[in-house]
Amino acid sequence: MKFLKMLLFPFALLYGGVMLLRNFLYDQGFFKSEKFDLPVISVGNLTVGGTGKTPHVEFLLRLLKNYKTATLSRGYKRTTSGFVLANPTVSAATIGDEPFQYYLDFPETTVAVCEKRAEGIRKIQDLKPETEVIILDDAFQHRAVTPTLNLLITDFYRRFDTDFMLPTGLLREPRSGAKRADAVIVSKCPENLLASEKQQIENGIKKYTKSATPIFFTAYAYGETVGFGAEKVCSKKIILVTGIANAEPLKTYLQQAGYEILEHLNWPDHHHYSGADLEKIRLVLERFGNENVSILTTRKDAVKLMQPAFTGTVKQLPFFFLPIEVKFLEKRAEFEQMVLSTVKAYV
Repeated sequence: MKFLKMLLFPFALLYGGVMLLRNFLYDQGFFKSEKFDLPVISVGNLTVGGTGKTPHVEFLLRLLKNYKTATLSRGYKRTTSGFVLANPTVSAATIGDEPFQYYLDFPETTVAVCEKRAEGIRKIQDLKPETEVIILDDAFQHRAVTPTLNLLITDFYRRFDTDFMLPTGLLREPRSGAKRADAVIVSKCPENLLASEKQQIENGIKKYTKSATPIFFTAYAYGETVGFGAEKVCSKKIILVTGIANAEPLKTYLQQAGYEILEHLNWPDHHHYSGADLEKIRLVLERFGNENVSILTTRKDAVKLMQPAFTGTVKQLPFFFLPIEVKFLEKRAEFEQMVLSTVKAYV
């Protein structure tokens, strides 16, 4: 693996150079970056893969519940293109996993997808003129829009300041891109993170941010299991079904909470489930015969498994999902004040 990374290093340097040039051209005004007359909050990262953006977007939506909010995403791996405003006919396939989840869980929020975010913002303003604040999901590299507040999320287990450019590492752009962040959030932290560890992490991150950029630490708070199949009470013996970037923190939590993971069906991130996948899950469950076994998945996976085509099968199986929310280890009030003051400056 080390030898392969060494072979790929020249390509990482080339890609990093291209991204540095792109950022320079935006910074110097050669490429246009549009500002808007309402608060636009960007939530993004420097790395590929999941860093926990979705729970942080949901945290913001709950925080801003007294405002007329909208979310705008690219709609990764969707079957449609262009601008789509979420409505009762959409699905995870047509607008993407996360936007569909926002649409289901935050009915008062306008949810839209568009590859060109500036165009998407203008369309939201035209179609939903009452909108007071827009949250851009996964838009840190989308330089065509200048956000009012730029939030950079980095995974505790894969921090950007210890990573390398693609294809040697997982960085989408050089670490220096962190200078655009108005705040950095270290996500998926252990709840017992020591003060000395936090300081060490802050020291590493601050090498690449502006000096006054605040750094926050968050963990996941798991809720009670929610049944969406044949049963209402989840067994402690489970078949775990995931289609997320990194299931290890979830597995660790479940084991600590007393669950016995009999089998883990681990599909790639943003996996679109098929009838064959449901049949595979059913056959795995059958292997455990009359044992009291439940099928546990994430909220992100559940919204795709709830599609009408699967209803007949899902309702016959003991399906549950585990909700998650963001929990600040400290300085939650400071973070909330930063966000609210940004919005109040416009509204």
